[in-house]
Amino acid sequence: MEFLVAFATDNGKLFMDRHFGDAEFYDIYKISKTDAKFLERIENTTEDEKQHADPEKAKGITGLLKKKGIQVAVSKNFGPNIQRIKSVFVCVLIKEDMIDDGTKIIQNHIETIYYEWLLGEKRDFLKL
Repeated sequence: MEFLVAFATDNGKLFMDRHFGDAEFYDIYKISKTDAKFLERIENTTEDEKQHADPEKAKGITGLLKKKGIQVAVSKNFGPNIQRIKSVFVCVLIKEDMIDDGTKIIQNHIETIYYEWLLGEKRDFLKL
C-alpha cells in the first residue's frame, strides 16, 4: 500500500501557515508504511483567487495535482475549498512544522489514510 502525497510548502523544508492552495510549491512523495521517497517539486501555477473560497482556484489545484496522480494532500491549513477537494484527495491537516516529520506521520497512519481513500467522494478530511 502506497500513496502519492503532495505537501504544501514554500521552501521544501517547512509546511507553510497559509491555506493549501496558497503554497508556492507542492513537494511530491511516494509514501508507504516503510518508505518515503521524494519524487519532485511542482510549482503552484494556479491563478490567485478572485473571491474567497473561489471554486476556480479549487478546480485549478485539483487539476494540477490530479495530472501527477496525487491521492493525498497535506497541509497545516486548508481553506473552505477543502469541501471541494476532499472528494478528489484525502486531505490531511497536520500540526508539524517540518515536512520530514509530516512524512513520518503519513507513514504511521497509512492504514487510516487508505480507509479514508476507499470512501471516494464521501470521504472527510483527517487531522493527524
